[in-house]
Amino acid sequence: MRTIRPAWLVGVAIVLAAVSWVGTELTSRASLALPVLPLSSLITMGLISVVCLILGLKVRRWRDGKREKALDPLLAARTVILAQACAYAGAVLFGWHAGILINQLPTIAMRSDLSIIWVMVAHLAGGLVMVAIGVMVERFCKVPPEDNEPGTTTRPKREAQGEEGFA
Repeated sequence: MRTIRPAWLVGVAIVLAAVSWVGTELTSRASLALPVLPLSSLITMGLISVVCLILGLKVRRWRDGKREKALDPLLAARTVILAQACAYAGAVLFGWHAGILINQLPTIAMRSDLSIIWVMVAHLAGGLVMVAIGVMVERFCKVPPEDNEPGTTTRPKREAQGEEGFA
């Protein structure tokens, strides 16, 4: 399994910003509402982030030596996958709302009600929080290099790039 690459997260955000900018242009020309998620979606984003963080802390606690019970390897693998999904979902949400906000910047001075702008800013912040939690929880799940017992041989180094060990 590969770790999250920050360049991919940035790329996803840029592509989604471009797509949402075009989508906003098209919806504006058709006199439709802005394609912004409702403010209540922040609750869902927050719940996903909290669950990801709780599972990540559980794996980190086990990794750091507090091993009263055995860690289910499937739970650890699912936690890494959830962390990566959380980071990519945050990048998507950030990019989508950034593109809409960029499209709407020229109209801010003409708006009497800025509530939709604040909703977009809240989604941008929520997307950044999801990315941060996803990357952080993925780091929690990394297994430190093993110390070899005296008299054992070292493991051969893998040649694959980007391969990391996870709990």
